[in-house]
Amino acid sequence: MRILHTMLRVGDLERSIAFYTDVLGMKELRRNEYPEGKFTLAFLGYQSEAESAVLELTYNWGVDKYELGTAYGHIAIEVESAAEACERVRSKGGVVVKEPGSLRPGSRPIAFVKDPDGYFIEFVQKG
Repeated sequence: MRILHTMLRVGDLERSIAFYTDVLGMKELRRNEYPEGKFTLAFLGYQSEAESAVLELTYNWGVDKYELGTAYGHIAIEVESAAEACERVRSKGGVVVKEPGSLRPGSRPIAFVKDPDGYFIEFVQKG
C-alpha cells in the first residue's frame, strides 16, 4: 500500500494551480473535467503519480469558497532552506504565517505559509 494523493477543495482552480506551480514549484500532472458532475480535478506534484504522492485540487463549479474546518492540519513539504522557501512565497505575493525557526534546539527549521484558499503548508528544512 501507498498514499496516492491528498485532495483539497479550491475556490478558484487557476489561482490555486498558479500558486502550487509558480510559487511552490510543482508540476501540473493532469486535469480531468467532469461536466455531468460539474467539477474539475487537477493533479499536481514534484514527481509523477507513479513515483510519489501528489496533490489533487478539486474545483466544484460555481463554488468559490469553503470553510476549512477544525480537523484539517497542513501539508508538509521538504525544502532545502525554509528561509529561501518563505522568501520565494513572499516575493510572489504569498502569505508567510510563521517565519523559519526550530521547535526545539537542534531540530530542523520549519515555517508555515498559506495557499490562496487558506490551507496551511509547512516547510520542513532538509537535514
